[in-house]
Amino acid sequence: MLCFTQIIFIKPGQEDQFNLFESHVLPLLKKYNGTLIYRVRPGDSSVIETTIGNPYELHLVTFPTKEDFQGYSSDKERLKYLPLKEGSIEKVLLIEGKLL
Repeated sequence: MLCFTQIIFIKPGQEDQFNLFESHVLPLLKKYNGTLIYRVRPGDSSVIETTIGNPYELHLVTFPTKEDFQGYSSDKERLKYLPLKEGSIEKVLLIEGKLL
């Protein structure tokens, strides 16, 4: 099982736009056998130390195969909403791993 962790940093004032993007694309995970394990909004007091700033959200998503992940990433419905993501996200740290 593949795991993808996203640490998401939002442009100031663009939270609603990002949440609109999420409302459209997260339901598509199931189409590609993906599972949203965690979606967390850590408060500033949750971060003990950082060199890159405090994230808006953390996501942990699993897919059985790399092909499932790639299918989700290139889904036409998801791509339609990418301008919302691009307009609202400052940066994303994406970490790929395996669920053991």
